[in-house]
This record gives sequence, C-alpha cells and structure tokens, in this order.
Amino acid sequence: MEFFGAARQARRDDKELGKGIWRRTHDRFMRGLDRYHQVLEGVADDALYDELVVIANELSAQLPQVRGCCAQAQKLHPSDGLDIPGGSLSAVHRCLSKAGNSLAAAAEAAAMARLATDAAGSARAAESVRRRAAIVVEDVAEAVRLLEGRDAR
Repeated sequence: MEFFGAARQARRDDKELGKGIWRRTHDRFMRGLDRYHQVLEGVADDALYDELVVIANELSAQLPQVRGCCAQAQKLHPSDGLDIPGGSLSAVHRCLSKAGNSLAAAAEAAAMARLATDAAGSARAAESVRRRAAIVVEDVAEAVRLLEGRDAR
C-alpha cells in the first residue's frame, strides 16, 4: 500500500512542482529536513534533544511555505530543466536555494551538537543550530515576500 501512496505523491509532485528546478529546490529542502530528523534520533542528552526538537519543529513549519513558493514559481515559470529562471524568480530561487543550504548546515551543526561532551559545549552547539535555523526561516520568508510582491504587480 505504501508503494502506491508514494507513486501517487510523486505524480502529484510532478503536476504541482514540475520535474525541473522548482522540484529539485523543494526536494533539496525535504532532504535537509530528513537529515536533521535523522541526526535528532541519535541525540542522547535529554536537554539538548529538547532544544533541537523545538528547532526541528520550526524548520518543519517552513516546508508548506517552501512547497507553496515552488508551486507558485512553477506556475509562473514552468521548468522541466535545470535552468534558473531570470527576472524576479531568480531571486526567489536564490532565497530557496540558500534556505536549503542553511538547512543542511543546521543538520550538520545538530550532528556536531550531538557530539558535544559537556553542558557548555552542547549549549554553544545548540546556539549554532539556532542561528542556522534562523537563517532558514529568514530566507523562506524572503522568498515568500518576493513572490507576493511579484503577484501584487
């Protein structure tokens, strides 16, 4: 049953996000979220785990906006290739791409936090994860703002 659900989701994604740059941008963000959650599973320190879960929830809350931006961009500039669109959508792509990179950096910082051996080290490491997650949120908000500004014209 799960196989057919995945196949249906893939068809929905193809229709909504296309098979080009917007789909890749969305999928990269999804992979970053998956990686962050995988790292989270290995955290033994309860206090650190609790901090990282709050951050995970904040990052996961960005996914609907990322998907919405990618779907809207696909409507405005359909893509089946890897060419980055010109004009105002290049700025949207840049923000979403940067958000995906920052999300990967947040997952990496969470992995490093997991390895911190003392409370001071894990607190500093958790702060690093927080800073990187804030960049993700800012970049997604900027992409949304750019798309909304484009729609207002």
